[in-house]
Amino acid sequence: MEANIELTAIDFETTGSVRGYTNEPWQIGIVSLTNTELYNQFDSLLYIGERPFNKYAPGRHAQLREELKQSPKLVELWPELSPRLVGRVLVAHNIGTERTMLKQVAPMHRFDCWIDTLALSRRVWKGLSSYALEDLIVVLQLKDKIDALCPGREPHDALYDAVACAILLQYIVSLSGWNKFTIRELSTIA
Repeated sequence: MEANIELTAIDFETTGSVRGYTNEPWQIGIVSLTNTELYNQFDSLLYIGERPFNKYAPGRHAQLREELKQSPKLVELWPELSPRLVGRVLVAHNIGTERTMLKQVAPMHRFDCWIDTLALSRRVWKGLSSYALEDLIVVLQLKDKIDALCPGREPHDALYDAVACAILLQYIVSLSGWNKFTIRELSTIA
């Protein structure tokens, strides 16, 4: 990967699908990264009103219902978020959710270049029993580093998962042979 190119790892925690409701984000986490460092962390709970959560939706949303009622809507954060996201290379673990949520909040913006750490992990480590982010960071012995960067947080917290995704990408590009790939080449691996 090109030296000192800035990327943005992003993660949304969502309500999940519930009949009569669209899937909505209730938390966002963002971290900027290069191939050598992480910086510029951002996270926020997001307003979702009184809507129900899918009973299988992970995360600590049940404990945060009152805080979520006081939180800003994603669209209200857009002026602060857009410089971090628009025109950037975006990184996520299974990009579908993050891509969908960004299209909902900013339908006129194009988010063209995505790096999917799930797709990369499946290519690098064939045959693992799980490619879930929380499992990969344990298997690859990255959890302690992520825990130190996100004290008091755990998987299925948006900032924790954004940082985990960033650390995972840094780890992948540090592996012999993977550091020669350009950003565009990494973004085409699916």
